[in-house]
Amino acid sequence: MTGRLERRRNVAEAIFTDEIGLQFGVYGEFRLWSAYQPIFAPRGRTLEAVAVEGLIEPRRFAQPVAPGVFFRGVPASDRLFVEAMCRRLHLGNYRNIGVEGLTLFFNYDPLINDHLGRALAEIRLMTRHLGDFGLEPAMLVCEITEQAADNQVLARLVREMRRDGIRIAIDDFGTGHSTEERMDLLQPDIVKIDGTWFAEFCRHAAAERFFRPLVSMLHDRGAKVLVEGIEQATHLRVALDAGVDLLQGFLLARPALAGMIFNEEPLSIDALLGLDNKVVPLHQRR
Repeated sequence: MTGRLERRRNVAEAIFTDEIGLQFGVYGEFRLWSAYQPIFAPRGRTLEAVAVEGLIEPRRFAQPVAPGVFFRGVPASDRLFVEAMCRRLHLGNYRNIGVEGLTLFFNYDPLINDHLGRALAEIRLMTRHLGDFGLEPAMLVCEITEQAADNQVLARLVREMRRDGIRIAIDDFGTGHSTEERMDLLQPDIVKIDGTWFAEFCRHAAAERFFRPLVSMLHDRGAKVLVEGIEQATHLRVALDAGVDLLQGFLLARPALAGMIFNEEPLSIDALLGLDNKVVPLHQRR
């Protein structure tokens, strides 16, 4: 019990607030800042921002560091602490997005959270303090990242979050461990199609014909479908033609640090598709 309280206290003590009210974390020589990437839903001929994914921008001596480089450098003994701090930063900076009602996606690595007691304690601590950040459990989506994990532990953690009202997403579907087996285990509310896999898939001439049945299968299993890594008009066309529910990628919007002006204007689908002269008109959906 003492160790658990110590861990919680240290997470809070590692977070500071700057002069304009933005929270940042301190880990050794690094400063960790929240960035949010918009997630869009099709609304007729426009895309509307309905959610954001919380991401971390690490800086060392005020210079940005690639997130992958930073996280790979965190020793195993500190990974749960750092992940809890990142999650706390995303929650604490949510009000600094400046837009109400957006769903917040956050990443959850099952390998880091492999100790059931500590992981459950972190989840319960998070949900207990959501009101302090102007959030409710239904506004959160936990993205289970593509990692091997103890299925019994993972299923218990998911049950805990879902009981509190947090929705569950499978990240990086199409690669590694994010397969139908994990679908059966977690029964996700949202399936997030891996962007690298999807970009390669879109290179095939019959991409629309083969992607549509996959989306239909996921819908039949009760999951919404989010495609990430939308970077070209072709990617957008294939995703929309298949009837996906949510979209994310640099073509639509890049991550922005908390406190930056959030563009609430809907995006024109026709204008986005027009960025690629080779794109044919989007098929009219029945």
